[in-house]
Amino acid sequence: MKIFTPIALASALVAGAAVAAPKGEVLVLLSSEHQLALQDGKQYATGYYLNEFGVPADQLLKAGYALVLVTPKGNAPQVDERSIEPMYFGGDKAEMQRIQQVVEGLPGIHDTLSVKEVLAGDLDRYAGIFIPGGHAPLIDLANNPEVGALLRHFHQAGKPTAAICHGPITLLSAQQDPAAYRAALARGETPAASDWSYQGYRMTIFSDPEEQVFEGSLKGERLQFYPAKAMAGAGGSMSYAEAWQPHVVVDRELITGQNPFSDKALAKALLEQLARARK
Repeated sequence: MKIFTPIALASALVAGAAVAAPKGEVLVLLSSEHQLALQDGKQYATGYYLNEFGVPADQLLKAGYALVLVTPKGNAPQVDERSIEPMYFGGDKAEMQRIQQVVEGLPGIHDTLSVKEVLAGDLDRYAGIFIPGGHAPLIDLANNPEVGALLRHFHQAGKPTAAICHGPITLLSAQQDPAAYRAALARGETPAASDWSYQGYRMTIFSDPEEQVFEGSLKGERLQFYPAKAMAGAGGSMSYAEAWQPHVVVDRELITGQNPFSDKALAKALLEQLARARK
């Protein structure tokens, strides 16, 4: 009987998913972390937002794509408990529960591939990459050189790259020294991004007014930096709708959504980009 190592087993499972997916595979990049450091050193429990992950994932699956989950550490991503709310699903609790089941049933949800494993494989196999939000990407995706290498591949190949809410902060990793840039932001500085792949791209992210509302729920605690200012400072051409209104920006291969309520519009734009890329 053939014995599989954990990496070989993961590769075999991914290969099996590819056979079952007539339109190919989409990489889903999630954070490995769930404790966000605030300004005073306290921690905020976070993770991915259920609808920001689950709604686009559900649409991708229905359209015939397989999803390959990846985190920096290759561990199980955690949901932000605050996102398990019917208000993010149009007030429909049954729909929220359905999406929970979709996410729970995804291959690899409890043991993802690591970014290192994905980089060591054939990146050309993936049709695109999708990055859900929640505050977790601020912890270990925006400052990660390996994540930057992953994003540069999709950027250079012109393949659809979609990120929602706080997910676009991950784009900052696609520069020469993302860790130094992230550290400078945490110190309250306004650093210059170095050789950023998305310099001048039109994009959006969770807006300052929306972040202020969130920060108001922290009982006096403060975030280390606001994502919208960080993206503008790096050279992003930022665009925002009124707070809590759906807003998606498409520029070349990049698709970004402003907030949790942009989930359906982002999924639609991603599917349109993927369909065009297949022609």
